[in-house]
Amino acid sequence: MSRTTHSCPGCDREDRVQAVPAVYLAGRDTVSSRERDRDGDLRTVTRAVTTGLSGALAPVPEPPTYTIGCLGVLAAVVSVGTFLGGSLAGKWFADAPAHEPPELGGWHMPPQGVPAGEPPAYEFLGWISALALIAAVAVLAVVLRRRTTFARLTRRRHRAEELWSHGWYCHRCGTVHFEGVPGEDRTPLTLQRFREKVWEHGGYGELAGEQRAVDAARS
Repeated sequence: MSRTTHSCPGCDREDRVQAVPAVYLAGRDTVSSRERDRDGDLRTVTRAVTTGLSGALAPVPEPPTYTIGCLGVLAAVVSVGTFLGGSLAGKWFADAPAHEPPELGGWHMPPQGVPAGEPPAYEFLGWISALALIAAVAVLAVVLRRRTTFARLTRRRHRAEELWSHGWYCHRCGTVHFEGVPGEDRTPLTLQRFREKVWEHGGYGELAGEQRAVDAARS
């Protein structure tokens, strides 16, 4: 059975030429290691490892990070905590009718005719709770907008992957060329130029200038 080989148009050799999808997948792996936690107990930690070359040959941009979502969660916790603290300590609902007996957690109602003491001012907790809730909603809106924008930009990623699958990488020259693509010659391309062509084919070529392949290959 004959084997199809591809030579590099730069060095005219084929011993170090490999399909781009194979190079990309070979550089992505998971690594497990044994580490000690804060209590000194050993645990297995699994991390995703991607080489710089694999990242440079990626057919789609890196998805946006959602670390800001942690701030949203923190703001939501602060909002709930301050609201509960203010409602319990300030007895904001003490004037509401008690629908449950005290043993079931109903609100304590002072006897009629006995003047209630001046309660401490806990209104500031309500303001903190409201502001924290607004911050949590704002962070959630930012995260959703980022996800929606990324999904819209990469909705034609299948077109980029189709062109990407015809790329061949030369480990000797560090260049990429296309084989069997109408309108594309076998001119050796840098990693950055290859990324620009593939991402432009998918409709998100403007991101190639922000996430440069040269920087990914050197990391």
